[in-house]
Amino acid sequence: MGGPPFDCITNPLGAVRLTFEKAIGLGSGSETHPSAFDGKDWGGLDLFRHFLFHESGLSQVPILNPKTIRWIRPNTLVRYRGMIQDMLGNEFYVGAYKDGNLWRTNKFMDVSQYPMGSSPDMCLWERRLLYCVPVPGQSPWTEPLCELDPNLGMDWSSQTREKRHRMDDEDADPMDLVPDDGIKSSPISKKMREDGLPSPEPECRDSKTTDSSSSMSLFQNFDKDNLPCLVKIYDSPESELKLNEVFEFIGVLTFDSELAVEKDENDELSNDDPLVHLPPNKVPRLHCLIHRKLSAHDFLQCSSIMEPKPHLVKEIREALFRHLTAVLGNDELATHFMLLHLLSKVHARVDAVAVGKLSLNLIGLSKENVSVFGTRLSQALKNLLPFTRCIPLTLEYLNTASLAPKKDYQANRLIPGVLQLPEGSHLMVDETQLESGSLSSIGIENTRLLKNLMDFQKVEYDFQYYKMEMAADVQLLIFSEGKSNIIPADVVVPFQPSLESSEIPVAEALEAWRWYLATLRSLPHSIGPEMQKRNWLKEDYKVSLTQAMAHVCPTTLLHHFFFPVHISPIVKFSHVC
Repeated sequence: MGGPPFDCITNPLGAVRLTFEKAIGLGSGSETHPSAFDGKDWGGLDLFRHFLFHESGLSQVPILNPKTIRWIRPNTLVRYRGMIQDMLGNEFYVGAYKDGNLWRTNKFMDVSQYPMGSSPDMCLWERRLLYCVPVPGQSPWTEPLCELDPNLGMDWSSQTREKRHRMDDEDADPMDLVPDDGIKSSPISKKMREDGLPSPEPECRDSKTTDSSSSMSLFQNFDKDNLPCLVKIYDSPESELKLNEVFEFIGVLTFDSELAVEKDENDELSNDDPLVHLPPNKVPRLHCLIHRKLSAHDFLQCSSIMEPKPHLVKEIREALFRHLTAVLGNDELATHFMLLHLLSKVHARVDAVAVGKLSLNLIGLSKENVSVFGTRLSQALKNLLPFTRCIPLTLEYLNTASLAPKKDYQANRLIPGVLQLPEGSHLMVDETQLESGSLSSIGIENTRLLKNLMDFQKVEYDFQYYKMEMAADVQLLIFSEGKSNIIPADVVVPFQPSLESSEIPVAEALEAWRWYLATLRSLPHSIGPEMQKRNWLKEDYKVSLTQAMAHVCPTTLLHHFFFPVHISPIVKFSHVC
């Protein structure tokens, strides 16, 4: 039996085209109208799932990042890992059209492969637009190992020039591709041109180096450390993809520097189109075939490793405890609470309380020793956790930083803030450099945002006309000389190091510790009736405690009630599995 007449990696659109023709019964004499596939898959995704997950093709798909974007060929299959930073709404496009007597499809592409003409036989379909960015604070060890196949990376600058020359000689009859709030001849629309795909031309080997340099010049607008991506989603319920979630998107990369949205300065409506501010020469397009939500386990280099057996968990925990003790200057008390802090997670929400969180404040740190132990701990956590960030809590930082995401209605974009973080992030706050001074209105607001994140695990998003609270799950670690009044943590521990150590763990140990933290944090947790009876306070004691704390903030009182519920499952999980 011969193989398929296409390659899923180098020619995914060929697979889409052939499965489309098969689904509509092309040439069978009784064709199905393409409108039957509006919002539905016609069988193409099953083909890709089989290739990726049953034939082990996933590891062959190149990762899209600032390095590989210079070499990956357009219209090939790629993977992109990132956080959904903004949701740009929906976009209408011509999903199917008739070319003479044949039905064609434009699904998973920006540019039509065949002339569309002015035929009335067209199907207008819809897709979602997601603006994705690399995960904030992503540790280097989480980057997947994927070597680019030389046959996939090719210089296509000559093809681009050929395409440009061909377009100069042809009159294109463009088909508008507009957002759903402006179908009628919108001036803010994208243009789908009626030209074919560039066909490869044989080139002299001597010109390869020169052409390669020209190809690289197309990508000078990219940030070498940060590659955003506009992901186009098809046929998926909106509930499957949420803001701030981390996904791996597998789909067709389209990068056409000529397919740019021209902004009409005389048209006020052009400001409402977010694509005006996301030109293709800065933000590549990925037409998603398959997406999957990523957890901490998906970032482990050996995720298929071990079974969580009790004796194995115990051994790994003891080794990790020794490592953290060395990092923390032989302070075992601080190490105990540090380990519980790293295993904390929001398991549930009861009224205003995020059950399972455990913020930690290490006190007794000065500017001098935080540069030693703080730096060492920061590096250790980056080696253990997939997402970790550190912010210096100085007066200038509080008065100038943008912590909360804000909606820019002129650009129709959500401008990211420091606290827009995915679930499972770790945030270190260095308060040792904070000096006396006056807080501006921005500083007061930023202080409130940090306290709100610590107390309720929620972040307020600023939509100018209103504010919306978004649930978070961020581990907060505070360094300070005395107890922090700005971010009052759940646990305050005096830090008392007695010696310094320069232990460097081996790679195998790091992988085991990462697995331990990821596995134990992912364990399900529920509060059964018996545990409720043991942990919940008696009614008469609650009354007396309420009276004694009559002048205490209600939030503080809630935390006193719920502290046993916060910490008991963490202690249990840290020892057994």
